[in-house]
Formats: sequence, structure tokens, C-alpha cells
Amino acid sequence: MTDQELGIFGEQMAQKHLLKTGYIIRTVNYRYLKFEVDIIAEKDEKIVVVEVKTRQTAEIGEPWMAVTKKKQRQIIICADHYVQSKGISNDTRFDIISIVHNQFRTKLEHIEDAFST
Repeated sequence: MTDQELGIFGEQMAQKHLLKTGYIIRTVNYRYLKFEVDIIAEKDEKIVVVEVKTRQTAEIGEPWMAVTKKKQRQIIICADHYVQSKGISNDTRFDIISIVHNQFRTKLEHIEDAFST
């Protein structure tokens, strides 16, 4: 599986997880300037911005560890544009879905409120 295929697999798996746990998906792969948000969802009247990180191994660290402060700032800028352009006034939360997928296992970890604005 190529890195691109793995990324697509992870985002699809994350969407299925969110839907199964009661989230409504508003949009995927939202872009603003050079930034992108993987999934924007809604649950309990809250906008949930989800970054999905998928790796084949956690040998060098769990996938969620790749969401650096710089990446968090980029996600926040992109999410802020989304809510302002749509006139949304709901509270916003930032989650990470961390996935390790290989021939031996698939592990999904949903980290709610992973970083704050």
C-alpha cells in the first residue's frame, strides 16, 4: 500500500468511526490557502475538526505525535476560515484520529480535544 493509499484508507476509516459514534460529517478535505482540514464534523451542537494520521507502524511513535504545534496552528487557521465563511457560531473542538494499519493489525485511537485554541 502506498502512502497515498494508506492516507485515503485512514480517512475513510476515520469517517466510518465518526458516523458509527454519532457524528455528522459536514465536509472532508476542506482547504484554505495552503492548509487543509481532513474532516469537519458535528456532534452535540459542537463543530469537531478532525486531523487523521495514519501510519503502518508506531515504531517511531504513535501517529498522533506527528501533529506538531505548527500543524495545529495551520489546522486552526483553516477551521477558523470554515466557521467564519459558513457563519457558524457553535463551539469548536479539535480532535485527532490516530491509526496504525498493517497486515497484522488495525488500531484506531480517537483523541478528543487534542489541542486547544
